[in-house]
Amino acid sequence: MKTAHDFVEDAKQQIEEISPEQAEGAIKQADLLLDVRDGDEYRAGHIPGAVNISRGMLEFKFSNDPSLENRDMKIVLYCKTSGRAALSAKVLKEMGYRNVQSIAGGFDGWQAEGRETTKPELPEFE
Repeated sequence: MKTAHDFVEDAKQQIEEISPEQAEGAIKQADLLLDVRDGDEYRAGHIPGAVNISRGMLEFKFSNDPSLENRDMKIVLYCKTSGRAALSAKVLKEMGYRNVQSIAGGFDGWQAEGRETTKPELPEFE
């Protein structure tokens, strides 16, 4: 029986994984920086410019949103440590997206290298 780890390792053999250092350049060239973590993780902090579509909604969102139909768009994606991102990259590749890269080490690796992060600003109430 396969475990989640087995699926992630299999996915990593089929996708392009890039280091956080390489990701900085790739993000500048990307059409979409995609955070596939859950919404609460995204709100706690994310890479500037990232759009949040959780792993659980990925196939549905990409299948139904006309703004995401271009299979040639350059997509860089990440999650917390790289497992969900690897699975997501594999699925997007299977859906016909040709330029998908996953950040090795995910958001945790990005932060560990001291790279820039941001949080959504919440409204202030008096």
